This record gives sequence, structure tokens and C-alpha cells, in this order.
Amino acid sequence: MNNEANNLEKSSARNNPTQNLDQELKEEVEGDEEEKLHELLLPDIRDLPITPPSSVQTNFVSYFAPDFVKPGHDQYVYRHANGLCVIGLAPTHVAFKDEGGITAVDFNVGKSDRSGIKVTGKRKKNAQHFETNTALCKVCTQNDSYIVRCCVKGSLLEVNDRLIKHPELLNSSADREGYIAIIMPKPADWLKVKASLFGLEEYKKLREGS
Repeated sequence: MNNEANNLEKSSARNNPTQNLDQELKEEVEGDEEEKLHELLLPDIRDLPITPPSSVQTNFVSYFAPDFVKPGHDQYVYRHANGLCVIGLAPTHVAFKDEGGITAVDFNVGKSDRSGIKVTGKRKKNAQHFETNTALCKVCTQNDSYIVRCCVKGSLLEVNDRLIKHPELLNSSADREGYIAIIMPKPADWLKVKASLFGLEEYKKLREGS
């Protein structure tokens, strides 16, 4: 009985060209859909960057304050989508040109030790409000010292006190583990300071040309 049923189906398919055409179209559509899905899930390797983007490139927008207050005092401001700003030394900061690089970091500047600030709770209790040119810390080399400033007006949420015991982080990864501080500016204050900062490409052109 099974053989007879199969023979009948084959005979019916041969005698019904419309059914064959529908089946072919269905298979072609399914094939196109699979190909499109494959392209979405597996991008062309030729379109991929040589090196994957860093977490900074993925999560932050990079800004720079070249020659901030003094010539050669280049700093970065990495701004997160939530408004937080990470402050640190740009790779062209004059301190990195000194022999031996940075050897010490001192947060005891101004009228208080910045490393002693402890911010708590959603309301950021104990956060101190600083101006753009307020000193955050002093970085020292074998022959000189340099003041690192806020660059943005806002509330100081934390400083990277790891740098006190491990100042070498500034020499090896100033844009990651060697960041200086995190500041939360008000939206209006951010818009004002943003106009004075350089974007990544502007900063590169400036320093490549100097």
C-alpha cells in the first residue's frame, strides 16, 4: 500500500507543474532567508577592524583639553552616556616625556586630601563641587611635578587612589586603570565646557601637526 501511495504522489507531482513551481519558489525563498540570516549573524571578515574596539571606545565619547591652564598639560575627558566624566592624562601630556615617566601621585592638594573624599548613596552625599580649573592631584616625575585639574565643572565622585601605591599605572594605562577621577557635571555645565574641548580627530590633528 505504501509503495502505491508514493507512486501516486510522484505521478500527481509530474502531472501538476504548478505544484512543482510553488515548491521551487518556496525553496528559493527559504534559501534567500537563510543567506540573509547568515550575513546578519556572521559579518564579512573584510569589514571587521584589525583590532577590536576597546571598552573606552565602546562605552565613552572621547574629548580632550590640550594645554589646559599650562602648555603641554593635555588631559582627556571620557564622557559616558549617563553623564559621568572620567578625567585623566592624555598620552601627549608633558609628564610622560620626562625620563622615567611618572613616579608618584599626591591627592593632597588645595585645602583637602582628595583621596579622603567618600561619596555615598544615590544623592552622592559628601560629594564636593569643583570648578574646571580646580586641582585634583599632583603627579611627580624624577625632576618635576604637574597639577592635574578637573577640566569640567561638577561633583567629584571618586579619585583613583590606587595611583598612590601604583603610580606606574599612569605610564602603562593612563586611559584605563590609570584614570585620575570621576566627575558628574550638571547638563548645563557640561554643554558649556564641551564647547571648549576637542574631539578625538581634532586632538589628533592638533598634536600631529605640533
